[in-house]
Amino acid sequence: MSRLLKAVCLVASLNGCAGPAVPSCAAGLGAPATIFSLYFGRAIPGRGDLTDKEWQAFLDKTITANLPNGYTIFDATGGWMNPVTHATINENTKVLLVALPDGPDGLSAINRIRATYQIEFHQQLVGMMVQRGCAAF
Repeated sequence: MSRLLKAVCLVASLNGCAGPAVPSCAAGLGAPATIFSLYFGRAIPGRGDLTDKEWQAFLDKTITANLPNGYTIFDATGGWMNPVTHATINENTKVLLVALPDGPDGLSAINRIRATYQIEFHQQLVGMMVQRGCAAF
């Protein structure tokens, strides 16, 4: 490799331009995957919290339909500062954890889930964290 090409690669990686690192998964650790954590606040503007029945309907109709191979859901309590009012609120939260194979289909499914929840339940956003890792099921 030429010195110029090596220098360009080094600068790109130092500046974060190389993109997220694809993990090298050792034998027995599974395949490279993208791990998504989504945070669904249950406080609904102008009314009471999202009911268990409403959550179950959303889970069945939207989450399971978009992630038929499986996922994990757990209850949490979250807090966030409203960027408009600057008030910090605490609310009951549902957390979705899912590891998806690399590829555009996984991100598309996640974005459909987030958008549907935001529209149906008048949410400013559904929080999301993304990590790279190895997964085996």
